[in-house]
Amino acid sequence: MDELRTHHRTCPFCEATCGLQVQTRGREVVSVRGDADDVFSHGYICPKATALEYLAQDPDRLRTPMVRRDGVLTEATWEEALAEIDARLPAIIAEHGRDAVAIYMGNPGVHNLSGLLYNTVLLRALGSRNVYSASTVDQMPKQVSVGLMFGTMLSVPIPDVDRTDHLLVLGANPLVSNGSLLTAPDMRGRLRALRERGGKLVVVDPVHTRTAQIADEHHFVRPGADALLLFAMVNVLATEGRVDLGRLADHTAGVDVVTALAADFTPEAVASACGIPADTIRRMARELADAERAAVYGRVGSCTQEFGTLTSWLVDVLNVLTGNLDREGGAMFTLAAAGQRNSQGDRERPGRGKGVRFGRWASRVRGVPEVYGEFPAACLAEEIDTPGDGRVRALITIAGNPALSTPDAGRLDQAMRGLDLTICVDLYLNETTRHADVVLPVPDPLQRSHYDLAFAQLAVRNVANYSPAVLELADGMRHEWETMLRLAAIAGGQGADADLGALDEFVARTLIGLEQSVPGAPVAGRDPDELLAALAPRVGPERLLDLLLRVGPYGDHFGDRPDRLTLDRLLANPHGVDLGPLRPRIPEVLRTPSGMIELAPESIVADVARLRAALTRRSNGGMVLIGRRQLRSNNSWMHNLAPLVKGRDSCTMLVHPDDAARLGLVDGGFAKVSSTAGTVQVPVEVSDSIMLGVVSIPHGWGHDADGARMTVAAGHAGVNSNVLADGSQLDPLSGNAVLNGIPVEVAAI
Repeated sequence: MDELRTHHRTCPFCEATCGLQVQTRGREVVSVRGDADDVFSHGYICPKATALEYLAQDPDRLRTPMVRRDGVLTEATWEEALAEIDARLPAIIAEHGRDAVAIYMGNPGVHNLSGLLYNTVLLRALGSRNVYSASTVDQMPKQVSVGLMFGTMLSVPIPDVDRTDHLLVLGANPLVSNGSLLTAPDMRGRLRALRERGGKLVVVDPVHTRTAQIADEHHFVRPGADALLLFAMVNVLATEGRVDLGRLADHTAGVDVVTALAADFTPEAVASACGIPADTIRRMARELADAERAAVYGRVGSCTQEFGTLTSWLVDVLNVLTGNLDREGGAMFTLAAAGQRNSQGDRERPGRGKGVRFGRWASRVRGVPEVYGEFPAACLAEEIDTPGDGRVRALITIAGNPALSTPDAGRLDQAMRGLDLTICVDLYLNETTRHADVVLPVPDPLQRSHYDLAFAQLAVRNVANYSPAVLELADGMRHEWETMLRLAAIAGGQGADADLGALDEFVARTLIGLEQSVPGAPVAGRDPDELLAALAPRVGPERLLDLLLRVGPYGDHFGDRPDRLTLDRLLANPHGVDLGPLRPRIPEVLRTPSGMIELAPESIVADVARLRAALTRRSNGGMVLIGRRQLRSNNSWMHNLAPLVKGRDSCTMLVHPDDAARLGLVDGGFAKVSSTAGTVQVPVEVSDSIMLGVVSIPHGWGHDADGARMTVAAGHAGVNSNVLADGSQLDPLSGNAVLNGIPVEVAAI
């Protein structure tokens, strides 16, 4: 019998990045527990982590490629699958151009070291402008606002929850999400500590969430009205002389513009529209300003609405105006160990950079501008099914399920049937991959190494933690980075049999060149061959990660600082390396052309007129729909793991008792919910935890599609709330879908 082995691993299921202790016997996962010695999570885990054991053994998991033959997906060899792609993809590119191929990338790819490092290789080889991702049904408004204010897309101020005295939370439920654009294990413990030291937690949300239940205050807010509330708080600070930038006064531009814009948004003017009394708004603003250390934090609910970018911007405007940006206990910038753009740059001119630029090209059908090289996911269906030159004829999806998880889901599901070629890289045959011509499987998360490149840049504490693979690669499986290189070679015209080693070395040399081109880089002027030799014998993502660690702010700079960080040092510290608490980083963190915090970006200022018009908008008394986060559900693929769907039905429509009585709804009964986009029938859950006039259905469900092979999920199908989301409704600055505040009609069945 194989011996019992213990491994230490960072959980890849959500942004909390909790440390795990995984016990295995051969290829069997015996147990998954929290790692008490992890430098960040200290033993905390949520229920999702234990599902790693079930994912490794799930009989529905794809373990061999599949190719459609005579209309049926059948098992094939890797050689057969890649040959099929090589025979069809270059032909489509040759006849219709590179923009005829679209690519969609899902959220799980951000939790994947191979995905983060090698998806970009495929994107460049493909050369298409039709790039889509889950970002535009999630956090894109925040990435737009911080890009314009601070200069890069991941310069997101993180609430210093461990040292703050006052935390204002909008549209976020960190006790359920475990933090989001806020990497912080055990948020319950951290928020409990905040209150125990005399601090105050205030939650603003249309639902009395689990986070609201432990808060000092909870305020119901009308869906989509967060920006009105925040602008009224800015108005109070300005009119009462409470604006105090502290040391940031010399680093901030546009304060007068912002305070002038706030003039129309008095507490009295916004009270009716946002549902919070004027006196309460004034008190909230004063308490925020008067707190010794305070932070404002907004997340999914504040992004996925019609004023998502304005709301995201105003969160940080308040952090700046109260003097709480970039100070202990306020909202701070993480200094990550690897891959962070705002920690690179000219040491002699700190705080200056190229900034961000949007609208370099526009979508074919609607003319929607690109943002960070992407089009809105809500535009994908129309780019496929609208006739004319330039229409999308082939689609590649990577760890994504857009036929379920994007707006107008029914239209996209139908549009995919008309594609000439669909290639999917995924774990399952799901609602999207069932349409594929070729499906390429990926290893189990425990069969690949792990380092959180993205979420380490959003952490409440500076840490670095690398996890080697726990399980050997299964027979017949290939590493995901190898698959990406194969697809890139085919897209680039090199064929399915290109030299993989040569391709990977080219990727490594390209990254070395990029690092050397940064002014003041620690490896500037060094011989690339010498650097490449120092990274040997590693290949693939480990080679690239070692490079990024060594040139990073804590790195050994290839021997110049021998006691500093390398991948070998992380391997010698399986519980992680604690790099210390967040520290002030302004001005060096800034990458705006001016070298200043741009408090009043031109495009955001122009959009305020749209918000001002909402002040006089009157509700017709109808219902509006919002989503909701669930602890056991992060992405749709998690619904095929039995431990995460056990218990009572969680895909229900939450409705207030008074609304239920008025509409004839009963708890446990069914309701028909209709919007301009579609109709669903959903179980009713009556609760006074939701605001009057609002109903809530969680996202990611609706597993009843023919051809999908997710047995557990099909037994807990639920309904797809994205059927109700109108793809034409977008936040204009970010292209993000409007998923909260959707007008709906609700009737009893």
